[in-house]
Amino acid sequence: MGRVTGPYGVKGWIKVRPFTETAESLTRYPVWWVGKEGGWREVAVAEAAVHAGQVIARFAEVSDRDRAAALKGCEVALPREALPETGEGEYYWADLIGLKVANLQGDELGEVAEVFSNGAQEVLRVVGGGRERLIPFVAPVVGRVDLAAGRIEADWGKDW
Repeated sequence: MGRVTGPYGVKGWIKVRPFTETAESLTRYPVWWVGKEGGWREVAVAEAAVHAGQVIARFAEVSDRDRAAALKGCEVALPREALPETGEGEYYWADLIGLKVANLQGDELGEVAEVFSNGAQEVLRVVGGGRERLIPFVAPVVGRVDLAAGRIEADWGKDW
């Protein structure tokens, strides 16, 4: 859902770069999971707000800048059951990671390693066959996403 970029002020607040569609959506949750490299812990959010496109937050257990600074680089997550259901044609980025990507001719292009936004659209970073491809996640290019089968079909050339 986001990454802690550093402390904010001297009273234990942190800055979070959100990975959500809107920064406000992260502020709605009273409990976050915070961690890195598999070491996750649940923390109560005492206060959270949007400031300059980022989320600033204060955890109930963090009261000074040094403890807030120690969280820099940590990921912010939410339990899956806390998230709203997706609508038709909507996907959580985490659900796309690891899916196999093939083009319309059936050529395997690789596997989704990352999803990110370039400001205009979402982009799939597909890795496979010793190559990396950046495929726009837009309707004219991505025709079908089958989560159950673990596959994405894309109108994308093998040599592109």
